[in-house]
Amino acid sequence: MPSIREFQVTIDCADPVRLARFWCEVLGYVMPSPPEGFAAWEDYHRSLPPEKQPVYFACSDPSGKGPRVLFQRVPEGKVVKNRVHLDVRAGTGLVGAERLTVLEAECARLVALGAVHLKTLVADEENESCILMQDIEGNEFCLD
Repeated sequence: MPSIREFQVTIDCADPVRLARFWCEVLGYVMPSPPEGFAAWEDYHRSLPPEKQPVYFACSDPSGKGPRVLFQRVPEGKVVKNRVHLDVRAGTGLVGAERLTVLEAECARLVALGAVHLKTLVADEENESCILMQDIEGNEFCLD
């Protein structure tokens, strides 16, 4: 039987640091400490010439249980639907109206951070409610 391997999720984007900050808020993840001698990442980045601005930036689960998320700058913008997306498990264990209330509250919090609410799928005979959203760069994700 093969062993289970750790993995990270890599997301292509235009602004790795900005998108990392957004996803830290969504997931409760943390960004690494800025380099020694700098109070904040912004200070460090301002000290760099444009060609040295970060191409990659990562955030991680402070408990160490979830995968690291790496944001990688790419020159092209997003033009089609994601082939892979994250399901943010905001309503785990909840059903019906209670689940929908929790998902809607989380949706409102994320919209205030710049996310876009695309569609609410209300529970039916087969599936519980979920909310389709986009992050600040247009990447789709679900509140589940």
